[in-house]
Amino acid sequence: MAQQKKGDVRKKKKPTRRNVVNGIIHIKASFNNTLISVTDEKGDVLTWSSGGKQGFKGSRKSTPFVAQVIAEDVVGRAMEMGVKNVAVLVSGPGAGRETALRAIAKCGVKVLHIKDVTPIPHNGCRPPKRRRV
Repeated sequence: MAQQKKGDVRKKKKPTRRNVVNGIIHIKASFNNTLISVTDEKGDVLTWSSGGKQGFKGSRKSTPFVAQVIAEDVVGRAMEMGVKNVAVLVSGPGAGRETALRAIAKCGVKVLHIKDVTPIPHNGCRPPKRRRV
């Protein structure tokens, strides 16, 4: 492992600003938090945000208001990169699903389609045995 000497300044890679017209917004609304990320069509993340990144802590991260704040922040930063058309993929059972969608629609990007990609088990794990009292 190479040791860093005093005065040795490593250059940090700057994030590149790309011009992307079409994007995909992924909303993951869990019971504890809401995560929203914007990717290009290949799947490379352009920008993202969450309740904690916006400064909310604890149970406030899972509220619909926080989902609205996150969505407005993410879409604003995505529009700076040139995103005009988006497809929205919603996942999870959380409270911020609908509010985030409304906020995205209001921000001025054209929503091409909305798809729910929440994973649903087709008779998955065996449930625990019945409780006997």
